[in-house]
Amino acid sequence: MLKQLSLDHANMARMLHVLDLKYRILQQGERPNFHLMREVVDYILAYMEEFAVSLEQGFVERLKTYLPEQADMADQMLADYRKLRPRLEDLSDDIDRVLMDNVLPMDRFAADLKEYLEEHRRYLQQERRELFPLLEQRFDEKDTEAFAQAMPDNADKVVERLQEAYPELCAELEEADVPPLE
Repeated sequence: MLKQLSLDHANMARMLHVLDLKYRILQQGERPNFHLMREVVDYILAYMEEFAVSLEQGFVERLKTYLPEQADMADQMLADYRKLRPRLEDLSDDIDRVLMDNVLPMDRFAADLKEYLEEHRRYLQQERRELFPLLEQRFDEKDTEAFAQAMPDNADKVVERLQEAYPELCAELEEADVPPLE
Protein backbone atom coordinates (compact mmCIF):
# COMPACT_ATOMS: atom_id res chain seq x y z
CA MET A 1 0.00 0.00 0.00
CA LEU A 2 2.75 2.45 0.92
CA LYS A 3 4.64 1.36 -2.18
CA GLN A 4 1.65 2.33 -4.31
CA LEU A 5 1.37 5.67 -2.53
CA SER A 6 5.07 6.32 -3.03
CA LEU A 7 4.73 5.48 -6.72
CA ASP A 8 1.71 7.78 -6.99
CA HIS A 9 3.72 10.54 -5.33
CA ALA A 10 6.62 10.06 -7.71
CA ASN A 11 4.26 10.19 -10.70
CA MET A 12 2.52 13.31 -9.41
CA ALA A 13 5.90 14.95 -8.76
CA ARG A 14 6.74 14.26 -12.41
CA MET A 15 3.50 15.88 -13.54
CA LEU A 16 4.15 18.93 -11.41
CA HIS A 17 7.71 19.10 -12.69
CA VAL A 18 6.50 19.21 -16.29
CA LEU A 19 4.15 22.07 -15.38
CA ASP A 20 7.01 23.78 -13.56
CA LEU A 21 9.17 23.59 -16.67
CA LYS A 22 6.37 25.26 -18.63
CA TYR A 23 6.06 27.90 -15.90
CA ARG A 24 9.78 28.66 -16.27
CA ILE A 25 9.31 29.13 -20.01
CA LEU A 26 6.50 31.61 -19.24
CA GLN A 27 8.81 33.44 -16.83
CA GLN A 28 11.31 33.89 -19.66
CA GLY A 29 8.59 35.59 -21.72
CA GLU A 30 8.26 32.71 -24.14
CA ARG A 31 5.24 30.63 -25.08
CA PRO A 32 5.26 27.12 -23.60
CA ASN A 33 3.62 24.10 -25.17
CA PHE A 34 0.05 24.75 -24.01
CA HIS A 35 -1.14 21.51 -25.61
CA LEU A 36 1.22 19.57 -23.35
CA MET A 37 0.08 21.64 -20.38
CA ARG A 38 -3.50 20.68 -21.33
CA GLU A 39 -2.50 17.00 -21.23
CA VAL A 40 -0.88 17.37 -17.81
CA VAL A 41 -3.85 19.21 -16.33
CA ASP A 42 -6.35 16.77 -17.86
CA TYR A 43 -4.33 13.83 -16.57
CA ILE A 44 -4.18 15.21 -13.02
CA LEU A 45 -7.90 16.06 -13.03
CA ALA A 46 -8.81 12.58 -14.29
CA TYR A 47 -6.49 10.97 -11.75
CA MET A 48 -8.05 13.00 -8.93
CA GLU A 49 -11.58 12.12 -10.00
CA GLU A 50 -11.15 8.47 -10.86
CA PHE A 51 -8.56 7.35 -8.40
CA ALA A 52 -7.18 9.63 -5.73
CA VAL A 53 -10.22 11.08 -3.99
CA SER A 54 -11.70 7.72 -2.96
CA LEU A 55 -8.29 6.48 -1.89
CA GLU A 56 -7.55 9.61 0.14
CA GLN A 57 -10.97 9.45 1.80
CA GLY A 58 -10.36 5.82 2.77
CA PHE A 59 -7.00 6.67 4.30
CA VAL A 60 -8.42 9.53 6.31
CA GLU A 61 -11.34 7.50 7.67
CA ARG A 62 -9.09 4.60 8.62
CA LEU A 63 -6.54 6.89 10.22
CA LYS A 64 -9.24 8.57 12.29
CA THR A 65 -10.31 5.14 13.54
CA TYR A 66 -6.81 4.22 14.69
CA LEU A 67 -5.54 7.61 15.77
CA PRO A 68 -8.47 9.83 16.71
CA GLU A 69 -5.99 12.41 18.03
CA GLN A 70 -4.87 12.85 14.41
CA ALA A 71 -8.42 13.42 13.12
CA ASP A 72 -7.99 17.19 12.75
CA MET A 73 -4.77 16.78 10.80
CA ALA A 74 -6.34 14.13 8.58
CA ASP A 75 -9.45 16.21 7.92
CA GLN A 76 -7.32 19.26 7.13
CA MET A 77 -5.19 17.29 4.69
CA LEU A 78 -8.26 15.97 2.91
CA ALA A 79 -9.71 19.48 2.74
CA ASP A 80 -6.40 20.80 1.38
CA TYR A 81 -6.38 18.09 -1.27
CA ARG A 82 -9.92 18.90 -2.31
CA LYS A 83 -9.01 22.59 -2.66
CA LEU A 84 -6.48 21.69 -5.33
CA ARG A 85 -9.14 20.60 -7.78
CA PRO A 86 -10.93 23.96 -8.26
CA ARG A 87 -7.57 25.69 -8.66
CA LEU A 88 -6.60 23.17 -11.31
CA GLU A 89 -9.97 23.56 -13.03
CA ASP A 90 -9.38 27.33 -13.19
CA LEU A 91 -5.98 26.69 -14.80
CA SER A 92 -7.69 24.31 -17.20
CA ASP A 93 -10.15 27.03 -18.21
CA ASP A 94 -7.29 29.47 -18.71
CA ILE A 95 -5.40 26.99 -20.89
CA ASP A 96 -8.56 26.59 -22.97
CA ARG A 97 -8.71 30.36 -23.43
CA VAL A 98 -5.11 30.44 -24.60
CA LEU A 99 -5.63 27.53 -26.97
CA MET A 100 -8.67 29.30 -28.45
CA ASP A 101 -6.54 32.43 -28.94
CA ASN A 102 -8.50 34.45 -26.41
CA VAL A 103 -6.70 37.23 -24.60
CA LEU A 104 -5.39 36.22 -21.21
CA PRO A 105 -2.82 38.13 -19.16
CA MET A 106 0.16 35.77 -19.08
CA ASP A 107 1.51 37.29 -15.87
CA ARG A 108 -1.73 36.41 -14.07
CA PHE A 109 -1.76 32.94 -15.60
CA ALA A 110 1.87 32.39 -14.58
CA ALA A 111 1.13 33.56 -11.02
CA ASP A 112 -1.87 31.21 -10.77
CA LEU A 113 0.19 28.32 -12.12
CA LYS A 114 3.01 29.00 -9.66
CA GLU A 115 0.57 29.18 -6.74
CA TYR A 116 -1.08 25.90 -7.76
CA LEU A 117 2.30 24.17 -8.09
CA GLU A 118 3.39 25.41 -4.67
CA GLU A 119 0.16 24.27 -3.02
CA HIS A 120 0.21 20.82 -4.62
CA ARG A 121 3.87 20.29 -3.74
CA ARG A 122 3.22 21.45 -0.18
CA TYR A 123 0.41 18.92 0.07
CA LEU A 124 2.61 16.08 -1.24
CA GLN A 125 5.38 17.03 1.18
CA GLN A 126 2.97 17.06 4.11
CA GLU A 127 1.67 13.64 3.16
CA ARG A 128 5.19 12.30 2.95
CA ARG A 129 6.31 13.84 6.25
CA GLU A 130 3.18 13.43 8.36
CA LEU A 131 0.75 10.93 6.89
CA PHE A 132 3.01 8.22 5.48
CA PRO A 133 4.84 7.60 8.79
CA LEU A 134 1.50 7.21 10.58
CA LEU A 135 0.27 4.77 7.98
CA GLU A 136 3.47 2.79 8.16
CA GLN A 137 3.28 2.54 11.95
CA ARG A 138 -0.39 1.71 12.28
CA PHE A 139 -1.64 -0.10 9.20
CA ASP A 140 -1.51 -3.87 8.68
CA GLU A 141 -2.64 -6.49 6.13
CA LYS A 142 -6.29 -5.98 7.06
CA ASP A 143 -5.97 -2.27 6.37
CA THR A 144 -4.26 -2.91 3.06
CA GLU A 145 -7.14 -5.17 2.06
CA ALA A 146 -9.67 -2.50 3.13
CA PHE A 147 -7.92 0.01 0.90
CA ALA A 148 -7.84 -2.41 -1.97
CA GLN A 149 -11.62 -2.66 -1.59
CA ALA A 150 -11.90 1.16 -1.59
CA MET A 151 -10.00 1.47 -4.85
CA PRO A 152 -12.04 2.05 -7.98
CA ASP A 153 -12.80 -1.07 -10.00
CA ASN A 154 -9.88 -1.87 -12.29
CA ALA A 155 -7.72 0.90 -10.78
CA ASP A 156 -4.68 -0.40 -12.61
CA LYS A 157 -6.62 -0.11 -15.87
CA VAL A 158 -7.51 3.50 -15.05
CA VAL A 159 -3.84 4.41 -14.81
CA GLU A 160 -3.05 2.46 -17.99
CA ARG A 161 -5.90 4.21 -19.83
CA LEU A 162 -4.66 7.59 -18.66
CA GLN A 163 -1.17 6.79 -19.89
CA GLU A 164 -2.48 5.72 -23.29
CA ALA A 165 -4.65 8.81 -23.58
CA TYR A 166 -1.73 11.19 -23.07
CA PRO A 167 1.18 9.95 -25.19
CA GLU A 168 2.90 13.35 -25.49
CA LEU A 169 2.85 13.67 -21.73
CA CYS A 170 4.28 10.19 -21.23
CA ALA A 171 7.11 10.97 -23.64
CA GLU A 172 7.88 14.20 -21.78
CA LEU A 173 7.85 12.39 -18.43
CA GLU A 174 10.31 9.80 -19.64
CA GLU A 175 12.74 12.54 -20.64
CA ALA A 176 12.27 14.75 -17.57
CA ASP A 177 14.92 14.81 -14.87
CA VAL A 178 12.57 15.26 -11.93
CA PRO A 179 14.04 16.63 -8.71
CA PRO A 180 12.78 14.92 -5.55
CA LEU A 181 10.25 16.63 -3.31
CA GLU A 182 12.02 17.99 -0.26
